[in-house]
Amino acid sequence: MTNSVYTPETTKKLRRSRSDKMLTGVCGGWATYLGVDATVLRLGLVAAVFLSVGIAIPVYVAAAILTPEEDS
Repeated sequence: MTNSVYTPETTKKLRRSRSDKMLTGVCGGWATYLGVDATVLRLGLVAAVFLSVGIAIPVYVAAAILTPEEDS
């Protein structure tokens, strides 16, 4: 029988990055969380801004406000 105990060290947490940031660290934090390169997310965000006629901008601002910054 396996013992499945919750350990906070194994849980990924979504945080804004302090080290990998261009504006607010949202893409850097999301990239760390998803395990992809931050450049891919940044290019995707720029494409989303143009393809959604700017609707992605308030989504980015909301993510910057709602996503807590990582601990130092």
